Amino acid sequence: MKDKKNKYLVTSALPYANGHLHIGHIAGAYLPADIYVRYRKLKNDDIIFICGSDEHGTAIEMSAIKEGVTPKEIIDNYHFSNKKAFEDLGINFDIYSRTSNPIHHDTSQEIFLNLFKKGILIQKKEKQLYSEREKRFLADRYVEGTCPKCGYEEARGDQCEKCGTNLSPLELINPRSKITGDTPVIKESTHYYFPLGKYQTELESWINTRQHWKPNVINYCNGWFKSGLQDRAITRDLDWGVKVPLQGNEGKVIYVWFEAPIGYISATKELFINRKEPEKWKEYWCNPEVKLIHFIGKDNIVFHAIVFPAILKANGDFILPENIPANEFLNLEGGKQSKSKGHGVLVKDIVKEFNPDVIRYTLASNLPENRDTDFYWKDIQTKNNNELAAILGNFINRTVVFAKSKFNNNIPNRYEEYKSDTDIFDYLSLQKNVISKHYDNFRFKDAINETMNCVRAANKYFNDNEPWKEIKNNIHRAETIINNCLQICYSVSILISPFLPFTSEKILKILNAGKKDFYWENTGKIILEADKSLGKNEILFPQINNNEIMQEDLNTTTEQQSESELIDLEYFKKIKLKVAKIIECEKIPNSKKLVKLKIEIGKKTKQLVAGISEYYKPEELLGKLIIVVDNLKKTKLMGIESEGMLLAAKKNGKLTLLTVQKEIESGSEIS
Repeated sequence: MKDKKNKYLVTSALPYANGHLHIGHIAGAYLPADIYVRYRKLKNDDIIFICGSDEHGTAIEMSAIKEGVTPKEIIDNYHFSNKKAFEDLGINFDIYSRTSNPIHHDTSQEIFLNLFKKGILIQKKEKQLYSEREKRFLADRYVEGTCPKCGYEEARGDQCEKCGTNLSPLELINPRSKITGDTPVIKESTHYYFPLGKYQTELESWINTRQHWKPNVINYCNGWFKSGLQDRAITRDLDWGVKVPLQGNEGKVIYVWFEAPIGYISATKELFINRKEPEKWKEYWCNPEVKLIHFIGKDNIVFHAIVFPAILKANGDFILPENIPANEFLNLEGGKQSKSKGHGVLVKDIVKEFNPDVIRYTLASNLPENRDTDFYWKDIQTKNNNELAAILGNFINRTVVFAKSKFNNNIPNRYEEYKSDTDIFDYLSLQKNVISKHYDNFRFKDAINETMNCVRAANKYFNDNEPWKEIKNNIHRAETIINNCLQICYSVSILISPFLPFTSEKILKILNAGKKDFYWENTGKIILEADKSLGKNEILFPQINNNEIMQEDLNTTTEQQSESELIDLEYFKKIKLKVAKIIECEKIPNSKKLVKLKIEIGKKTKQLVAGISEYYKPEELLGKLIIVVDNLKKTKLMGIESEGMLLAAKKNGKLTLLTVQKEIESGSEIS
């Protein structure tokens, strides 16, 4: 093993602990970072991967009030749910911390106090809305009213969700507290500001030295510079958050935009405390030899490219980012994914249905590196069946099956090399350098495409050298070909491991190989020993059938329809909702979700297909009175006719059928 040469500190944007992760988040800031870190570790670089939950702010406090729980209960739920989602997808952080941890509060307060003692912070009085009844200032998310631009009567204090205008609470017409509904009064409150404009010249000069950054990041920063950087408030009147560490500031916390990025530093401290090396964090954050890489979505560019670097500069000693490879957005079949609106493919759901490496590959080969891209359910099937199974899985399987059937499941010997043998290994050795260049420049899609080209070349080598013919005429040649193919399998397991980590591990088990030589530089080398037995073979990528994809498509279509524009009363009257009684129920073979129901609606019977088998057993459904749409056009699911649709509610991944409170005859209309 060679010595470690480069030192990297990689961060992914801290996900907000107020909702479940969707695949748009993964494609933006987490999967690219994980791929990059895995690649760097294969190169034997010294690298740590930092992330954690962002757990403060008004949205969390509002959610807690609405649900009648504490903010701690909200963040605990989403922190552990999202942590598991990352683990299920193989996103492998060195630490996944929390900004509610004491070490983060201490670190944020320390940096705040350092700026205060240096005389950098500015105090300003500002007018804010105040609730006499609640005895508190109302932050923007605590206020709603009429938008002065479009007249929407439920605009938030920070933005009108109807017209998209950014607002302040004082701009709202007829503002009211979202908690009590009372009309607030205007009072003055004193807050601390960070003089961002003071650092504009220095920041512009620094970013001008970063011409290797993505154009979208540079352009976004220049847009802010053109408008002129302004002082930014770094404290708020809130109960939940990092307390302002100065006397006379009770009821005030440090603004989440200021303290959340500090979470990278506090998490690094926590990591090395856990490793019994409490001072080692400085070797990463205060070492100019370290390359700091922030992986984020484009909506976080200003905080990571302008605001956080300014804070680090003002404090002194800290390094600045080497690169910020911000991604654009991954949309869902033409529609934007939104955590707040509940529209998107949740990670916790998709990992139950599909192989995590298939998910990773589908997302990684369609990353929004330079423009927004779209996720379509059919891509899962296409990528699995036509690429992973047909190219990668096929090569591994045909090689191992041949070795098992012709060489007693052992690695055969190598004999005289032909030109085709040296050519394939030379090609792999050259390709690893091509792929490295793509990874080094954050071109993940190109790296993955070139990796799959290696597997295509491996299949071509197998076909061109025809071991099935050589076994009859030249046993030594057949042995050499299969030995080479098994060596290539090992090289392939190295090359795919950044984006297909689970599959890479499976290949190593199939080869009965360890990780002693599992380094990037060993791609294209002879590693496996002859005469050693192979492990148990398995199909790496079973085919995904149309029915599996059709059901997910149906779920997405239904969800998108529910997000559509408002309908008028006359349109709604066309929908015939009736009470129905379930008289027969059976699971549909080869489907995880679908059941076939026979329902009674008055004197007639109908057949329904519904995706509820994960939540209800057939015997639990018999005799239930449910609500159905009686005048829906017939459709077919998995080849079975469905003559209507039942109504159900879904919250936090749990589905509940809508029913009636009292016994009533089936066929009764809902009015």
